Amino acid sequence: MTTKIAVFASGSGTNFQAIQESIDRGELDAKIELVVTDQPNAYVVKRAENFGIPVFAFTPKDYNSKAAYESEIAKKLAEKEIEWIVLAGYMRLIGETLLSKYPNKIVNIHPSLLPAFPGKDAIGQAMEHGVKVTGVTVHFVDEGMDTGPIIAQQAVEVVEGDREATEKRIHQVEHELYPKTLKKLFENK
Repeated sequence: MTTKIAVFASGSGTNFQAIQESIDRGELDAKIELVVTDQPNAYVVKRAENFGIPVFAFTPKDYNSKAAYESEIAKKLAEKEIEWIVLAGYMRLIGETLLSKYPNKIVNIHPSLLPAFPGKDAIGQAMEHGVKVTGVTVHFVDEGMDTGPIIAQQAVEVVEGDREATEKRIHQVEHELYPKTLKKLFENK
């Protein structure tokens, strides 16, 4: 049975696109019913439109609290009968409103081997520390910053002194690991 998902993103949406292409190839039995973004001008909006997927774009400062905008998001998710929330470069912590409605049904991808380098600019953190290997982690989301239980990880060699090449390697791994991991999660629901 096809799993109904919402993808949350704040940026260009390359992981969103990788997931949708995996669905299109028949490798992932899911349907992205909604893209949620806190950046109405983010390129992920254009990507979603190209695939004909509805978008809910909001500006957090238009709401008086995180609970207020998450309540509106929860309403949109309920209308679409969303089963899983998939974070793909969503740059906000998920609050209690969504965590309580989707226990163990919110996953995130992070560009490091957690628990190393949580939070923003994990690639920059890794390069600054001079590590030879970083990686990609898929994990369940809890109330912390990249602290939820780890589901899958894959190491990526750092290209010394070349952030762009390192990012490219990380994105390649993300675009393969995330759909594969989601497939396993959805098949075990």
